[in-house]
Amino acid sequence: MPRPDTPVAPLGALTEFELRRIRLDLVTPFRTSFGSQTERDILLVRARFDDGDRVVDGWGECVCMSEPLYSSEYVDGAQQVIERYLAPLLFAAATAPTISTGPSAAAVAPLIGAIRGHPMAKAAIEMAVLDAQLRWHETNYASHLGIGRDRVPSGVSVGIFDTLDTLLTEVSAYVEQGYRRIKLKIEPGWDLEPVAAVRDLIGPDLPLQVDANSAYSRHDIDHLCRLDEFDLLLIEQPLAEEDLLGHARLAEAASTPVCLDESIISLTTASDAIETGAAEIINIKPGRVGGYLEARRIHDLSAARQVPVWCGGMLETGIGRAANCALAALDGFTLPGDISAASRFYARDIVTDPIVLDDGHVAVPEQLGLGFELDHEFLDAITTSTQTLRG
Repeated sequence: MPRPDTPVAPLGALTEFELRRIRLDLVTPFRTSFGSQTERDILLVRARFDDGDRVVDGWGECVCMSEPLYSSEYVDGAQQVIERYLAPLLFAAATAPTISTGPSAAAVAPLIGAIRGHPMAKAAIEMAVLDAQLRWHETNYASHLGIGRDRVPSGVSVGIFDTLDTLLTEVSAYVEQGYRRIKLKIEPGWDLEPVAAVRDLIGPDLPLQVDANSAYSRHDIDHLCRLDEFDLLLIEQPLAEEDLLGHARLAEAASTPVCLDESIISLTTASDAIETGAAEIINIKPGRVGGYLEARRIHDLSAARQVPVWCGGMLETGIGRAANCALAALDGFTLPGDISAASRFYARDIVTDPIVLDDGHVAVPEQLGLGFELDHEFLDAITTSTQTLRG
């Protein structure tokens, strides 16, 4: 199986990046402990490679939100850091006398490593380069990873609602559609009662987990232990992202496994979380950890440490959703991820073949590159701005 840092060098030179902003409405509001979303302002990155005879474009998707709520990153900031810092570093490398082709995806992180932080912006750049490389060589991400599965089990993330009746109606619809795992967003005041109601609704056999998005503190450990009675698959990120010690204490006190999400921003933080006992399970989000190559490294580390992992979602369009499907087909992803059907969030996706649910699974895309083809007509219709950067 190829290593995550295996070079797949493009044959052309890196000539431009396009930063494209699009706006997509959600089919229903999605409420979590850090707020409610009704639409997404999304930054897409296009990387162009050109050898004089052939031009190939690759696309990446930045997963940060409009405001710095889930993390310190936000869309306007990501666009600015790419424009002012990341893209110039890559253009400078691409025009160096010793370089005859554009940087490989494996070279992206080292080349922009002097810029501190901003993993979501960096991931979008790396993703666009990786997509272009794979297309240049007429292969796809699933083949590059060497995976053997052609589909992965699909879980669904259910937001917070004003009433239990609304929640149960929503969950019933997802169960009817065939999702293999239900995840409930929780927060103080919306935890024990809704979890109990959903467990009664779906029965003991369908996997159920909860996600707090850092809404609790160490003072709530005893309260969180009361979730043990509902036989949950895991409790995701209950405490602040920097509180590894608190998560380790909760892991000792509770029988429900503790899963970390926001705390995992790199291979190093994943290793530390496992070593300290703070993470019994890890949610791998490529955009959060700086890209798909780092996500693969975290997968490999977790597999070696026998720590289960699953692929989280950030309300991605078909660009990120396709890549996540391929990543989640690696052997170490033993739990259903948040790779739901595109229709879970969007009435129309920006790709020609949106991800669909079939018997509780989603198929690993077979298209070139990261596994998608864009619906350019619709993409243009929802574009709010474009910016072209050239070396």
